[in-house]
Amino acid sequence: MNFELFEDEATDLPLGEGAVVLRGFARPLDDALLAALGPVVEAAPFRHLVTPGGWRMSVAMTNCGRVGWVSDRSGYRYDRVDPESRQRWPAMPAVFGDLAARAAAEAGFADFAPEACLINLYSPGARLSLHQDRDEANLDAPIVSVSLGLPATFLFGGAKRADQPRRVSLTHGDVVVWGGASRMAYHGVAPLADGVHPLLGRRRINLTFRKAL
Repeated sequence: MNFELFEDEATDLPLGEGAVVLRGFARPLDDALLAALGPVVEAAPFRHLVTPGGWRMSVAMTNCGRVGWVSDRSGYRYDRVDPESRQRWPAMPAVFGDLAARAAAEAGFADFAPEACLINLYSPGARLSLHQDRDEANLDAPIVSVSLGLPATFLFGGAKRADQPRRVSLTHGDVVVWGGASRMAYHGVAPLADGVHPLLGRRRINLTFRKAL
């Protein structure tokens, strides 16, 4: 099946069993989210991580919450301490956790309480290759992903890397939730097209909430 054409961007979009795009769900909170993000990034600045294979990721990232996701030559893992500052990761702002819990509930996953928020910063050309989120101790909880800034093409595939991914346009304020039968779906982001967003300029920020422990 050819999924090259973007889906209708006006209404919520089911992606599969347990997976949905909630169109514009975070938009009423965009000012509050960005205000809360500032102190987090000041305490734990964005950085480009290195994969276990030695590749520098094109997406810059940081974390907040009880644990943060990190990558280096020794592997992928969650850690309570920022390896650059040797300090605990900044606490997750209440507005972050509340939004994640409400989005999960809207998608059918009650009582979601994330311990980690991965914050990804995309500049034009940055991409995220197809992967599974499998470093979490609790795979029963969903993933909640919030898009802010420039639009992006989200790739949502199946349980195998070779499965043809669906191409979905995500715009500012969209929230993707996937869990249940779709929890281990391969997913990624196509290279970000250049542009200017009124709030974030030539950037896209993605907040990804996980039950990690």
